[in-house]
Amino acid sequence: MNRLFLYLAVLMFLSTSVGIAEVIHVKSPNGKIDMALESGAKLSWSVKHENTEVIAPSTISLTLGSGGVLGNNVKIISSKNSKVNSSFATPFYKKKSVIDEYNQVIVNFKGDFGLILRAYNDGVAYRFFTSKKGQIIVESEEANFNFSTDHKAFVPYVRDLRENDMYSSAFEAMYDDIPLSKFVKDSLAISPLLIDLGNGKKAAIVEAELVDYPGMYLTRNNQSQPGLKGVFAHFPKEERLGGYNKMNFMVAKRESYIAKTSGTRDFPWRAIIISESDKDLLNNDMVQKLSTPSQIADVSWIKPGKVAWDWWNDWNISKVDFKAGINTETYKYYIDFASQNHIEYVVLDEGWSEDTDMLKISPSMNIEELISYGKQKNVGIILWASWYAINQVMDNAFSHYSEMGVKGFKIDFIDRDDQKMVKSIYDIAKKAASYKLFIDFHGMYKPTGIQRTYPNVVNFEGVKGLENAKWTPDDDMPRYETSIPFIRMLAGPMDYTPGAMRNATRADFRPSNSMPMSQGTRCHQLGMYVIFEAPLQMMADSPTAYLKEQESTNFISQIPTTFDETIALDGKVGEYVAIARRKNDKWFVGGLTNWTARDMTIDLSFLGEGTYSAEIFKDGINAAKDATDYKREIVKVANGEKLTVNMANGGGFAIIISTEK
Repeated sequence: MNRLFLYLAVLMFLSTSVGIAEVIHVKSPNGKIDMALESGAKLSWSVKHENTEVIAPSTISLTLGSGGVLGNNVKIISSKNSKVNSSFATPFYKKKSVIDEYNQVIVNFKGDFGLILRAYNDGVAYRFFTSKKGQIIVESEEANFNFSTDHKAFVPYVRDLRENDMYSSAFEAMYDDIPLSKFVKDSLAISPLLIDLGNGKKAAIVEAELVDYPGMYLTRNNQSQPGLKGVFAHFPKEERLGGYNKMNFMVAKRESYIAKTSGTRDFPWRAIIISESDKDLLNNDMVQKLSTPSQIADVSWIKPGKVAWDWWNDWNISKVDFKAGINTETYKYYIDFASQNHIEYVVLDEGWSEDTDMLKISPSMNIEELISYGKQKNVGIILWASWYAINQVMDNAFSHYSEMGVKGFKIDFIDRDDQKMVKSIYDIAKKAASYKLFIDFHGMYKPTGIQRTYPNVVNFEGVKGLENAKWTPDDDMPRYETSIPFIRMLAGPMDYTPGAMRNATRADFRPSNSMPMSQGTRCHQLGMYVIFEAPLQMMADSPTAYLKEQESTNFISQIPTTFDETIALDGKVGEYVAIARRKNDKWFVGGLTNWTARDMTIDLSFLGEGTYSAEIFKDGINAAKDATDYKREIVKVANGEKLTVNMANGGGFAIIISTEK
């Protein structure tokens, strides 16, 4: 009797205090992916793709300032299943619309919180939500990603710290190709982070709908099994000017919590993108699908395009009768060049105003004259500013410069993703939209969906772009450039700033400030204009360099920056990539390789019926010695044919396919 009484007492305690452990499954529409949530003493999730374990059981929770842990001793109050199969328009993207198909379960727990679970055919996602009164303090979040196998991973460690603050950096990282067990202890990585599951399958850890909350870093979970866990910047307590040229707003002290926020809200999505082949990663829409639709009713004023950029080429123009530099004459020259080559914008980078006071214009610059001159030439003006400078006078600056006719701002030296900075990014986007200004965020964390919510945010850095060629001789850029389309680009567009006309072999490359060059061939650079997603796409080299290479310039000017359709053709992470994109009735095909020369065969079955003309830029026969060597040819092609292109070491190709007239 005593044993029976004890058994019943324990059972009653578990039922009323802890809640009987339950497992909720949600499967992808095609049935291949199974996401499981186990409740009880601890909340944990796991994921399988057919017979492949993607995520081993991993605990998740939110710890609130009141001391409660949302995820311990949980009891399910209710759950609701639903199916969605729809689509939504994407006017400034790699395709006209996105198919949004998933199965979902909303789980409500005792304690005014819950989880939303979604399973797509290409991955899974979960997010916490709370329904509490007033404000809450989130002390920490537990987000674990456990694996039962020591998988190889492509790890983008946080580097280039701003004044040794582990949460302040430029968010630019190469990839360390290592087993999870070799992840450097006490270091942080940024997402997306890619895991090789074996048998051709990959899994990428991403986050989406990052609103009023800090971004997620990843580090080793230090458990017995290999795995990663989320780490979040604590809320700033004290800030001061510092960093590069005193343009960063540095965090001197941080609070003990990561967020102070509304008690009734949805938290960011934690998502896993799952691919059965590397090339599937090249055409993924997960972050778009998980993000809030556009909050801008009329987007007709947002005009993506290409930009003549000054900073990378050090304002280095020649054969002119004035001193080139940050002055009105130089920028008129850039405007003339842009107009002659059908380039939509010119950006005025650092130096047109005081670094920390964007209302104080350099005496060598006449902004109104440049805006007027650009308008006559059908070229818009974009102004650069640091985040600190913008933040001091945002209303005045946006009002003043939009009234003058400025089209948008390139905002730099953000270098943080704590809650305060993330909120500021949304505030800037919303305020800019009210003045019909678009934004290009630099020194910025990876995109997490704001580009759908506020489509006037037309690009992001958060990538180790071509600018690094000016000072970094040892980085293997062709390998990086054949990695980021599969990893970083999962998050969204990236301002890599391609377009170098001085191209170098591996042996001949060297850094130069005023005459910068790129690693790899000319056609490697041209291919980037198709491969890299960037609604606002830079042309990094100088007008002088482009005018010397008019044939390449003419070709670049024809490539759009947004598309109606995207098809991933082929690729292997860190080795090679090929993508086809359609705009109206033209196809644009690009390819890149690492330092290994290779032939690539392009299946043209994506073409419609009829005969087409293909303008091909491919590596020249001597590109292995002279990386500027290329061959342009025009050939007839048709649906069903296959086109083989040779790529030299560090090479690439770019093709425009048009209907024959």
